[in-house]
Amino acid sequence: MRPMDWLDQVKWDAQGLVPVIAQEHGTKDVLMFAWMNREALAATAARGQAVYYSRSRQRLWHKGEESGHFQQVHEMRLDCDADVVLLSVTQHGHDPSIACHTGRHSCFFQRLDTRAPAPQWQAVEPVLKDPESIYK
Repeated sequence: MRPMDWLDQVKWDAQGLVPVIAQEHGTKDVLMFAWMNREALAATAARGQAVYYSRSRQRLWHKGEESGHFQQVHEMRLDCDADVVLLSVTQHGHDPSIACHTGRHSCFFQRLDTRAPAPQWQAVEPVLKDPESIYK
């Protein structure tokens, strides 16, 4: 088996990307969703820290390169269809941990409130640190 065969087993989309879910190692909280290309997935495995592919910037993005909120990777899993990657991570750089660019613990901080006259999204997690002070 060639050293990079494990990358060939991933079902990449038409743009050469695979969706990735980052889950907190200890609490199992889902922290964020992002994308990786082959280079990002290989770099994550080699480095032991999450490296994603930024579609908006069209380049690799080492999580925490600007914010200092790095993700130490404990385990990488591939789903049954080989088209989604799950990372088990410890979020570093702030206590309590911040994974979201909005300064929150998780990117999934909005919950649908169906009790209102019309369904609406409500923020249910606090901002732990002002994003203006994170991204200078």
